[in-house]
Amino acid sequence: MSMTRQLEAQVVRAVVGAVRCLPDRAVEACGTAVGRCVWLVDRRHRAVALGNLRAAFPQTADAERRALARRTFEHFGRLLLSVLKFSAHGPGAMAARVDIEGAEHVRAAHALGKGVLFVTGHFGCWEIQALAHALQFPPMAVVARRLDDPVLHDWLERLRMRTGNTVIYRQGSVRRVMRALNAGRGVGVLIDQHTLGRDAVSVDFLGRPAATTTAVAALALRTGAPVVPLFALPLGRGRYKLVYEPPVPPPPDTEPDRIRALTQRCTDVLETYVRRWPDMWLWMHRRWR
Repeated sequence: MSMTRQLEAQVVRAVVGAVRCLPDRAVEACGTAVGRCVWLVDRRHRAVALGNLRAAFPQTADAERRALARRTFEHFGRLLLSVLKFSAHGPGAMAARVDIEGAEHVRAAHALGKGVLFVTGHFGCWEIQALAHALQFPPMAVVARRLDDPVLHDWLERLRMRTGNTVIYRQGSVRRVMRALNAGRGVGVLIDQHTLGRDAVSVDFLGRPAATTTAVAALALRTGAPVVPLFALPLGRGRYKLVYEPPVPPPPDTEPDRIRALTQRCTDVLETYVRRWPDMWLWMHRRWR
């Protein structure tokens, strides 16, 4: 490892160690401050967030949209530090910090023996959900993108596998996802990123056409695996609520484009949460292009 990488690794370890020593209230306060600082200095992502909010909520006053965008940055600042804090606890302490709604949907889905496709987006506390999920239910395989920075990539991979989950990286992921489903395992997929090429279909998201991955719908229709939306909401003071929605019903055989229809149904569930808690979604991502 080069000197630069070594220094970067030491900085990451120092930040992680410092955050893990703080009480929950201090972690939330520091995370809010981090988010506010990024809001002030990151003009590019601030502009993206404001543009997305303007398109999604055209009737909302500019001042209100600006306040919402700032709260979004604050949420993600808190999320960053909260993940560090949460992952420092032992399995029992992690489990004690979460409330679960809809556990029966997970158990029923696994009982079918066809694997489970868990879908969510960059909403709420999705990384914490994955960590806590594996303490209550069979661990899942998380589909993710490799980070360009090798130090941060290795650190995030270890964090994601902390409670028994595995990671499937996108390149060549379909075969590995199929193997996981055939083994009866759960697979977690984020469905709110802009997707290119043949693997994309245009669906409506927040009133605008959005290029969305077809992988979830195609795999569900091919294997019969149920699609269970899941979301994690912060409750404050280091506690979280994990919500598992009922499985998304597949479209009927008479539907002319079943993959698009199922992708739209999954997206509709995510949109419901984004509209209810808009400050918890990643507005600074260029979702529409």
